[in-house]
Amino acid sequence: MNAPENSLTKEQITHFAQRIDARKSLLLDEIRQVLARSTNEHYVDLVGGVGDSGDKAAASLLRDITEAEIIRDIGEVRDIAAAEQRIAAGQYGLCIDCGEAIRYKRLDAYPTAKRCFTCQIRREKLQAPSPYTGR
Repeated sequence: MNAPENSLTKEQITHFAQRIDARKSLLLDEIRQVLARSTNEHYVDLVGGVGDSGDKAAASLLRDITEAEIIRDIGEVRDIAAAEQRIAAGQYGLCIDCGEAIRYKRLDAYPTAKRCFTCQIRREKLQAPSPYTGR
């Protein structure tokens, strides 16, 4: 059985690799800034000092938002690392499920895409919570 052929040119792969690398640099800078800000800020001070339970709730919300931002950015950095591995292995632009080429338009919109549109939809349907079981 032959390995699937990638329809992307070397120039296109280089273009996507540069975009991915630039996004990774931006995300890592954002993570560093958020972490530095969170260690320098006391969330209670952001709402004018300890007052009532509303102030504490606002401070807690700010902390939760910061944590959510970091978790989201780390997830994207992991996707980037996986895309970089596929580039190094010569598998970038190929669906990890079916092995078919991922359309250029999809990669242009989402450079870390690891599945073709059809396989991604199939995966999302399998992972969607059931309206009957809640899972």
